[in-house]
Amino acid sequence: MTLDQTRLVTVSASYGAGGSVIAPALARRLGVPFLQRATTSSGGTAGPEPCAERLSVGEARLTPVHRLLASLTQAMPAGPTQSPPSARHQEENLRRYCEEGIHHLAADGAGVILGRGAAVVLGKERGFHVRLDGPPERRLVQGAAIEGLTHDQARRHMVAADKARIAYVGRLYRADPADPRHYHLVIDSTAIPHDTVVEIILRALSDFPATVPAPRKVSSA
Repeated sequence: MTLDQTRLVTVSASYGAGGSVIAPALARRLGVPFLQRATTSSGGTAGPEPCAERLSVGEARLTPVHRLLASLTQAMPAGPTQSPPSARHQEENLRRYCEEGIHHLAADGAGVILGRGAAVVLGKERGFHVRLDGPPERRLVQGAAIEGLTHDQARRHMVAADKARIAYVGRLYRADPADPRHYHLVIDSTAIPHDTVVEIILRALSDFPATVPAPRKVSSA
């Protein structure tokens, strides 16, 4: 890996796509800090990130915001509806909290960020953005295996998690986390072993940014 290679990667993953396995494995391979997602697989909220000690202190003092995140993602619609002033104030507080770690790693230029709408926050000009997805039934099977759940338990987690993640990005950024336009690389991680997915991302990252050929001029003749 060359010194000038991009070392800031965001990973967006639907439930069962293996983001909780692939993203930290990618961070270990790159030797960079890892920032976990704000929402859990059960639709709740994650606690301070244990894998990046220098981020956990700042996040620990903001843990009351987790209750706000839970109420936002579970009670509010994800669409571009007009929020009352109190709700907009809560959304702004939540946005600042969840973006703190993103901007911290972006300033350093190195890290792997799972979820948090990080690809939308940073834009295609900053970092390398990956989306992990797959057919719902295959995600269900894989999610159950990753979490050690029954089929019915995994289905409940999938419904809750997908709803929470769509609501989170939709409410705070008026964006769809599944929209491929936010990402440089989209992978069906239910069809490829996780170790191979990590290798694919690393290989793509080694060639990023790619040189895009100039469009050919069309002859008027």
